[in-house]
Amino acid sequence: MFETSGRPEGTKAEIYEELARQASGLFHGERDAIANAANLAALIAWGLADLNWAGFYILRGDELVLGPFVGKPACVRIAPGRGVCGTAAAERRSVLVEDVHAFPGHIACDAASASELVVPLLRGERLVGVLDLDSPLKGRFDAEDQSGCEALARLYLAASDPFQG
Repeated sequence: MFETSGRPEGTKAEIYEELARQASGLFHGERDAIANAANLAALIAWGLADLNWAGFYILRGDELVLGPFVGKPACVRIAPGRGVCGTAAAERRSVLVEDVHAFPGHIACDAASASELVVPLLRGERLVGVLDLDSPLKGRFDAEDQSGCEALARLYLAASDPFQG
């Protein structure tokens, strides 16, 4: 059984290094994409301060469908190109938004969210989903968060078999 060692402390770089170490431990011996997504969402929600939502949307056909997450109930389906998640999916790049209320077409699943970071999940050139983090604080996310979450997404993809169904 894997146990976390306490909420990571230190610089952002140190926090993300610790989260990566713990994620690797959680993924060890487990290839199921849903199980690993659930554990990573929980690890991120527990390990990073000032979040109100952390989770995954999985590409099913031509839309993103809600996957494992920690937070309030969320929008279930998002079309690529709509909102922050849909933009990250359509453009296949991370999208960091300091103020979601100023983002054209923002989808307000939780009115408390003020900033957002979305990282696309890519297997080669193929989009399989997105990792989505929301915060009630404007400007909560920066380039270090983006880099750290992109690293966590790469670990997740390497540790997990492709989604089934």
